[in-house]
Amino acid sequence: MIARPAVRAATFPIPSFRDVLTASANVTVPLPPVLPVLHPPIAPPSPVTFPIGWLLEHGAAPIRYRSAVDVARLPRTPGDALSSLPYTYEPALLLAMQQQPDGSWNRSMLDVPSSRAEKFEGVGTINAVRRLIEFGWDRESPPLALARRLLFRMLAEDDDPAYLFELAARGPRDDDVARRGRTMLREAAAAALAQCGYEGDPRLRGAARRIIERVNTYLKSPVAQKPWVRVGNRQVLAQEAAPPSIYALTMLAHMPLFRNEHHEQLDRIYHSITQAMPRQESVQICGKKIIVQPQLVLGDMLPHRNAVDADVPFAMMWLELMARLNFLRRNENWTRLFDRFLDDRDREGVWHPHKGMAMPRTTNPYVWPSYPLERHSAGEERWADLTFRLGLIARLSGRPIELR
Repeated sequence: MIARPAVRAATFPIPSFRDVLTASANVTVPLPPVLPVLHPPIAPPSPVTFPIGWLLEHGAAPIRYRSAVDVARLPRTPGDALSSLPYTYEPALLLAMQQQPDGSWNRSMLDVPSSRAEKFEGVGTINAVRRLIEFGWDRESPPLALARRLLFRMLAEDDDPAYLFELAARGPRDDDVARRGRTMLREAAAAALAQCGYEGDPRLRGAARRIIERVNTYLKSPVAQKPWVRVGNRQVLAQEAAPPSIYALTMLAHMPLFRNEHHEQLDRIYHSITQAMPRQESVQICGKKIIVQPQLVLGDMLPHRNAVDADVPFAMMWLELMARLNFLRRNENWTRLFDRFLDDRDREGVWHPHKGMAMPRTTNPYVWPSYPLERHSAGEERWADLTFRLGLIARLSGRPIELR
């Protein structure tokens, strides 16, 4: 029997936990290749057809002028016939001739003519100035240059009761009511001067800074979360509530450089005016009185189609204001409502009402400075106003313009 050699069991050293950690630390594990993250390309905004030929044929003089200059941006030469076109429009000349020697219209500021007025009877100075700008008049034209001094005077923190105009309290002096009136007139005057193109003037910039700081302080405060207080059986805005007004928004809309310097405050304003509108009436306690404050913007004033159909001119004014503030592109709902307006155009790009064939009308006083620029409410020209506005909003919101 052959003796086999004894086989000894192989012994392997058992590594310690420290050895395992050391070894694993020295091992380089190849990582999978990093693949680039592919984002879907953002589609460029679709172009908007602008019927410049149709507007030049059917629109009133200011609509023809602004369609060519503000929307189509046709090439111009100094002293061309286009520059004098706004000054040939009879309604604009009539409005200018009604100015008084002190630079005012009717010794008032915010009044608008009644629906029965045919020759701008009763118009206030700020609305008259803004209307002439909408007509295409230059800020150095005699009526606007004459009114300029009065508007700049209103920007100052002036306690002179003579500069309260139609907002002066009736009866005994009321400091709270006077303070409210000066605030409103100061914001409205700043809006008019900004629309005239005085953004670089230090007086306007100083007033704009005070206005936006007051609004921003309110929006950052706890009062903005619960601005309503009970007075008797009514819910009213607290006296310290200072939401943005339609005049403050108009001022900011025409001051792009100032907006860039205050982008954080603009963000707060955007979030404020995109909230749902409260059910309460826009009234505010002012000292011992409760005063209607319709100029305050307490939320989204164009939340749905029903609001558009109820007042088409106001809807167009709001969309233009949002486009100038660079808010239109940020808001999906407003963009959708604007696209709906575009869908209501015919093959030539001319807008027609979604329902009916009458020229849209409005009783909203804040729309008066810009609508209607066309004096005829019959014939094809009745569509010129809003057709022009659609092109202007498209241009302001960065949409490409295709001339037709």
